[in-house]
Amino acid sequence: MNRWVRLGILAISLVIFGWVGLGHVLGRTADDKAYKSLVVYSEVLQKIQQDYVDEPNMHLVEAGSLHGLLESLDSESSYLTPREYVEYKQKASSWGTGETGLNLSKRFGYIIVTSVLPDSSADKAGLHSGDIFESVAGFTTREMSIGQAQNLLSGQQGTGVKVGVIRRGKTDPDEVELLRTKLAPSKLIVQKIDNDTLALRFPSIDAGRAEEVRTRLQEASKQGVTRIILDLRDCGRGSIPEAVAIARLFATSGNLTTLKGQTVPEQVFSADPAKVVWKGPVSILIDGTTTGAAEVLAASLANTKRGDLVGDRTFGLASEQKLISMDDGAAIILTVANYYNADGKSILEEGVTPTEVVHAGANNADDGDDGDDSASSNAQKEAPVTPRPLSSEDPLLRKALDLLKNPVKKAA
Repeated sequence: MNRWVRLGILAISLVIFGWVGLGHVLGRTADDKAYKSLVVYSEVLQKIQQDYVDEPNMHLVEAGSLHGLLESLDSESSYLTPREYVEYKQKASSWGTGETGLNLSKRFGYIIVTSVLPDSSADKAGLHSGDIFESVAGFTTREMSIGQAQNLLSGQQGTGVKVGVIRRGKTDPDEVELLRTKLAPSKLIVQKIDNDTLALRFPSIDAGRAEEVRTRLQEASKQGVTRIILDLRDCGRGSIPEAVAIARLFATSGNLTTLKGQTVPEQVFSADPAKVVWKGPVSILIDGTTTGAAEVLAASLANTKRGDLVGDRTFGLASEQKLISMDDGAAIILTVANYYNADGKSILEEGVTPTEVVHAGANNADDGDDGDDSASSNAQKEAPVTPRPLSSEDPLLRKALDLLKNPVKKAA
């Protein structure tokens, strides 16, 4: 870094902090803590510039610090540099943009797969929930935000992108190439379990899904079906208003969920008796691959005591984000409100807890877990197990059927 660049950075810093300092003196800075944090931030930057072993690239240092600042809040908040934001807007507005079918979050400082859309290139490549991405498109995901990863994974249809995948039980990444494609809307999967039981499996909760569920429930009632199973495993996409609309097809009374944030007025979503089409028994299958809108649906039915939640704690992603543009061309994706369970705990922080705990991966000998619910819960939060197809071997399905047929056993 030459002398003139140093002087330029110093001059800009003096102007910024002079302005902030004047505002502070005049009472224009509302929060003393923010001002003090800015002073500390300035001091840290100065020490890095003066004392680091090599002359640092201050643009990269600044971008890295802003990435870390947003990610320290939660896994869904992120910072986009001006260049990343331009790419983000271009891909969002282009009809020719393809994707890989991955639903992502962050754990251990790396990008992690929470679920995979059926028939997507990620599904065909054998990716599963719990897979950790060591790299995306040649860039390490260490400290990479969700927004950055999604930017890199999306692109022109027909093009490929390579990911370094660390699979369960392995330490070295496998390189996998994914094809970006335009995905067709996922379909609701309907499966007759027995003469009295119908299962509805949700790959996603897209717009129009509530009306589709309504139709299926009405048909099931005409066919003599008396019990419904909602399978929300591997459901990682969708509209939360659509999830609320689905919950209202079942819940006759009570509050479904609550949305609130520091600047978002509290909004309570209530059941609507006029919209109920199914009053029979219901069981809901959930686990660590259940995220977002599916979590709100599960929580809504649990909050209104409409049915048993069978399985493992959900991942914890149900929240609202806001895209905010910055003056320098950058942007932040900021979590501005959370959805809440009946106990007042946010789904983003706590997930949704099942009423009947069933560990689908309990037969994995390498887990070394001897029924320790706490350890199992932590493992589920970190690396959920992909659910098996509905079959007689599915432990969650077996438990759900038992609860539906023998409701008196619920308190056992």
